[in-house]
Amino acid sequence: MHDIQNETDSRGIELDRVGIDGLRYPVSFEDGYLRQEGIADCEVTVRLQHDRRGTHMSRMVALVHEHLQRFDPRQFPRILKTGADLLDAPAITVAVAMPISTTVVAPASGRESKQVHDVRLEGHWDNGDVTVKTAVTAEVTSLCPCSKAISDYGAHNQRSQITLTVTGQGDTPYPLPVQSGVRLLSSSASAPVVPLVKRADERVLTMQAYDHPAFVEDMARTVSASCRDRGLRHAVSIRNLESIHSHDAIAYVAG
Repeated sequence: MHDIQNETDSRGIELDRVGIDGLRYPVSFEDGYLRQEGIADCEVTVRLQHDRRGTHMSRMVALVHEHLQRFDPRQFPRILKTGADLLDAPAITVAVAMPISTTVVAPASGRESKQVHDVRLEGHWDNGDVTVKTAVTAEVTSLCPCSKAISDYGAHNQRSQITLTVTGQGDTPYPLPVQSGVRLLSSSASAPVVPLVKRADERVLTMQAYDHPAFVEDMARTVSASCRDRGLRHAVSIRNLESIHSHDAIAYVAG
């Protein structure tokens, strides 16, 4: 059977990325600290040479099936090299996005619950050079320092969403495990978000937030400073879901 996608293209235009996206596949995530199973959204793209009419998208699904069902982000360089060889591509990008849960312990009652975090890992291989970006999102509580200072009592607070993206390269593709990233984000705010809260826990969390007010700017700098202390190439994006304003407050920093 004639393979049309293997035909030569004469227009001389190289395509930066071509491939598949939105492939949902069962994945067992294992990084040495966490082991969880779930359904991941997978993306595989390659740089397509100027003389190639098309790529082999079925091989991309095969790559996911054979090398991502048991996914260890520390093995990303090997997976990317395998994909580049399989697809005869000078550059390849593979992304895996899935929710990961961590255990949260309430501060007073000691009750355990699960908090879910969106995690996305994107690996890029370009003629032997490997870059891996690990993005993890956590929800925290922030209390406004200005509101606390000007009020006779109380202060407005809100739930905040923080996304930390850490870039690894070469022999260290995964320098900050997901679980460590979650702890870093949770400690940067006025108080953590706890799914299962009894009255005694609510009291502790409310007072903790009041004792540790933080602007969105404060949290962005705190997370970035922690990453800089660890020598991590990173980006921080924060959104405060404001409780008394009709807008959100945002901050972004890269280091």
